Amino acid sequence: MKEVIGFLKEIRANNNREWLEANKKQFETAKNQMKGFAQELSGLMTAHDNVDPKPKLFRIYRDVRFSKDKTPFKTSMSGSFTRLTPALRGGYYFHVEPGASFLGGGFWQPEKVDLMLIRQQIQQDAEPLREVINSKQFKAYFGELGGEQLKTKPKGFEADDPNIDLLRYKSFIVSKSFTDKEVLAPDFCENVNEGFRNMRPFFNVMSEYLTTIL
Repeated sequence: MKEVIGFLKEIRANNNREWLEANKKQFETAKNQMKGFAQELSGLMTAHDNVDPKPKLFRIYRDVRFSKDKTPFKTSMSGSFTRLTPALRGGYYFHVEPGASFLGGGFWQPEKVDLMLIRQQIQQDAEPLREVINSKQFKAYFGELGGEQLKTKPKGFEADDPNIDLLRYKSFIVSKSFTDKEVLAPDFCENVNEGFRNMRPFFNVMSEYLTTIL
């Protein structure tokens, strides 16, 4: 990932169209290396999960229409994998950025119906989810469950519900950060795949919640 990190450091310091036009070859080299990484990761992922073998890679161009920051380019390169079939829920995301690389996954701002179903399932039986997020493996690798939370109770639920700490979540996210040294190491792709594999117990519980009719 040397070319990717090198290019991203340059675009951070020279975030303008003129510089990118003059250095298009460097950009294409970095983009091709990122594509190669994603393809290698796809081969590892499809061996242990039913994901779309064609990863989605995000464009470097920023949408500045509604942003105060008018710099035209992202200072990161990222992509995602979609799980296949309605029974397998959750999405995988990988993000490379100097000093801020990470992998993530979960359920970001689920639609209203799905969020209500998750909350109803948690209210009825939170133990499967707690067992996962309180496990030594989860805590050692991901730390805590992440995601935006309500400050008060969600509508239709009681503030003294024993599972109110989980019911407040609006998104259910897990993530793992990587140093630049780890990104540049030859086993980075295997490490990202390991991280995605470690998400599976979390995805399994959430998929069960989202596909069970109460």
